[in-house]
Amino acid sequence: MTIDVQNILESILESLNRIDYIRPEDVPGIDLYMDQVTTFMDRELATSKRYEEDKILTKTMINNYAKNNLLPPPEKKKYSKEHLLLLIFIYYFKNILSISDIQSLLSPLTEKYFHTDHAIKLDSIYSEVFSLEKSQIEAMKEDLVSKYRIAGETFEGASGQDRDFLRLFSFICMLSFDVYVKKQVIEKLIDQLPAPDKKGKKKEKGADTASQSS
Repeated sequence: MTIDVQNILESILESLNRIDYIRPEDVPGIDLYMDQVTTFMDRELATSKRYEEDKILTKTMINNYAKNNLLPPPEKKKYSKEHLLLLIFIYYFKNILSISDIQSLLSPLTEKYFHTDHAIKLDSIYSEVFSLEKSQIEAMKEDLVSKYRIAGETFEGASGQDRDFLRLFSFICMLSFDVYVKKQVIEKLIDQLPAPDKKGKKKEKGADTASQSS
């Protein structure tokens, strides 16, 4: 079987052009029940599925997020617009970060901007962050093409199917290393944040040590 890496790359680049995010104005301004939340997320993020049968978010997932203090509990079994915005963040983070890291990252958001009278609103934070992500698409496409060209120059001595596979393998390894390094950077940045305690409240790192010594 011949591996057409060029067609694969073109398909990936085309899919990047279709990447979109849920705009704040598309999030319902009324509180939703659990079934309505999962239906909304499934509909709006359907293009991010790898397989048709994949689930975006399930009731069990959402309940677990609340239990692990990633998401504030619903009010009278209803989820607000702010809940949905946090769920979108969680959806993207959960593929690369641990539960504890997501908790550390989102705790400052929930404490300061979730259902508070702070001048900065959660939907404003969401809009600004995701507008930055959208602007990176072209840079990502250029980086993909560059890595593809570099991988295409490997294994010159191989022939036929061997060369096709090994070049594809090289391409995947380059992309994987890029993800690995960026994940390391993200984790180091998260380690600089105050660690949330078991109740979901942040406490300064070293606070336990200080209290024990006093």
